[in-house]
Amino acid sequence: MKKPQLWRFRMKDMQIFRVPRQRPHLRKPTWLIVLICMVSMFLIFAYFYPPQNSTACYVFSHKGCKSFTSWLPPLTRELTDEEVASRLVIREVLNAPPSIIENPKIAYMFLTPGALPFEELWDKFFQGHEGKFSVYVHASKDRALHFSRYFINREVHSEQVDWGKISMVDAERRLLTYALKDPDNQHFVLLSDSCIPLRGFDYVYNYLMYSNVSFVDSFVDPGPHGNGRYSEHMLPEVEKKDFRKGAQWFTMKRKHAIIIMADYLYYDKFRDYCRPGMEQNRNCYSDEHYLPTFFHMFDPTGISNWSVTHVDWSEGKWHPKSYTAEDVTSELMQNITSVWDSMHVTSDEKKEVQIKPCLWNGDPRPCYLFARKFLPGTLDNLMLLFDNYTSSLDWH
Repeated sequence: MKKPQLWRFRMKDMQIFRVPRQRPHLRKPTWLIVLICMVSMFLIFAYFYPPQNSTACYVFSHKGCKSFTSWLPPLTRELTDEEVASRLVIREVLNAPPSIIENPKIAYMFLTPGALPFEELWDKFFQGHEGKFSVYVHASKDRALHFSRYFINREVHSEQVDWGKISMVDAERRLLTYALKDPDNQHFVLLSDSCIPLRGFDYVYNYLMYSNVSFVDSFVDPGPHGNGRYSEHMLPEVEKKDFRKGAQWFTMKRKHAIIIMADYLYYDKFRDYCRPGMEQNRNCYSDEHYLPTFFHMFDPTGISNWSVTHVDWSEGKWHPKSYTAEDVTSELMQNITSVWDSMHVTSDEKKEVQIKPCLWNGDPRPCYLFARKFLPGTLDNLMLLFDNYTSSLDWH
């Protein structure tokens, strides 16, 4: 009974509001169709491409929030005038044909606070190879007294060096400046006062001089002592994705030494924004990041990504293991000289161990030519063992 009454009521209403016959039929509500289509498109788009950092994206999509711009091709940033100039110089130097040198030399650059406790060992290493090397000494605190003719009068102008500060990089650049004055110097080795040679001179000479890369350490460390040291103040020139870490003890070819000396733009970024105590609970050390980052950005295939100087970090301290006289045995030297893989450990909670073979021009070779950190009291043992451990592998 209720249904017919309702039907009659609606019919009555229709009669009351009936449209005059002369008016044309109702047009389709086009605007409503368009609105429905737009809303539908919005819902579909929001489902697949939800906005980042918005609560709505969790309502519309099970895939999580992603920025709309993340689905677009990356925009090419316009370089500043300084970047254009710097990159031009870098490109020209890297692409220049190598100079033909009749007697190429290796520059051995010693970065030391004062005396060189292993000068006698290095004297033995250099003997008989005159004309194939140069020596440079940067003594930041006390001028050393030398007895070896290879070290006498080989000091460069020196300045105070503070651990972890940009003055460490300044000292490295100062050594390169003096070493580059000699056009015969074609490869450059940075050494500390606690460094010793692990191979004979000829082996080291051939290993470095005929390598197709510079031996600069560089790797990705996502932890607090790696990328955690990055500062956004380095933008736009240095992006976080390019930030790298590595040991400061390098060997490099002349072209790489030249671009380091020519660079001020990227050096300034690390001088200003990579230093101890920049922010609370965050320290950055330029000597561990400047060169690894710089070469990763501009010549990543031109470096080895590992250092030919062995250092033992197994104790997990701020400084590497220091070898005492009791440690220096034939077994120790054999262990160090027989390493064929480089290893990096990240500083995050995972403590990821990155192991890669040491390749010399594509072929596996022992990794290390030098080692540190040896205390002065190890000299006598090293002198006794030198001929044995340096001749354990001949160059071939």
